Amino acid sequence: MNDDHPAFLESLKAEHRELDERIRLLSSEPTGDQLELARLKRRKLQLKDQIQQMKDSSVPDIIA
Repeated sequence: MNDDHPAFLESLKAEHRELDERIRLLSSEPTGDQLELARLKRRKLQLKDQIQQMKDSSVPDIIA
C-alpha cells in the first residue's frame, strides 16, 4: 500500500461530504433540478462504495 492512501481516502470522504451538502441544498429548493440531484446521488453512492472498498482492502483477511 502506498503512503498517499490515507490522503486519498480523506479526499474521497471530503468529496462525499461536499456532495451530501449539495444534495441537501438542492433537495430543499422547490424548483431543484431532479436530473442534477440524481446525478449527485449516484456520484455520492459511487464514492461511498469506493471508500468502503479502500477500507476493506486495508484490513487483512484473517482466518480464525
